[in-house]
Amino acid sequence: MADLVRAMPAERGGALWRLATADRQLDANVVRLAPGAGVAVHVEPDLDVLVFVVNGHGELSTGDGAEPLETGCVIWLPRGSRRGLSAGPHGLDYLTVHRRRPGMTIGRAAGAERTGGEPACLLDRVCPECGRLAPEGADVRFCGRCGHRLPEG
Repeated sequence: MADLVRAMPAERGGALWRLATADRQLDANVVRLAPGAGVAVHVEPDLDVLVFVVNGHGELSTGDGAEPLETGCVIWLPRGSRRGLSAGPHGLDYLTVHRRRPGMTIGRAAGAERTGGEPACLLDRVCPECGRLAPEGADVRFCGRCGHRLPEG
């Protein structure tokens, strides 16, 4: 993991690596937040997420306050919990692991019970240049901080 992070240019933000095997049960991503960048506080309604801080310092904001993050921290974020991340002055690299989301669907029949189709991952809204999370909206395609084009989602 340390070799992967060291091999990436320091100015590169966003997803540095993704687990890409097609027939898998887990999703995993290594994400870099640029110094001072963050992931806005949000609620993940469907998935528990495990976070491992690979490099750097920052802060985890939860419904109970803020907790410092440093290299080597492991955090379990249960589904339904409020969470947000912010990088310290030297940035933050972290690994996330969670159950793979089922494929996206257009909708379900009226009256049908929910059987899957969780919301899409937020990584298509993380700027690869500076690591900032873009606001929700289908028309948002460029980072509001640095102007870099966001990943195609």
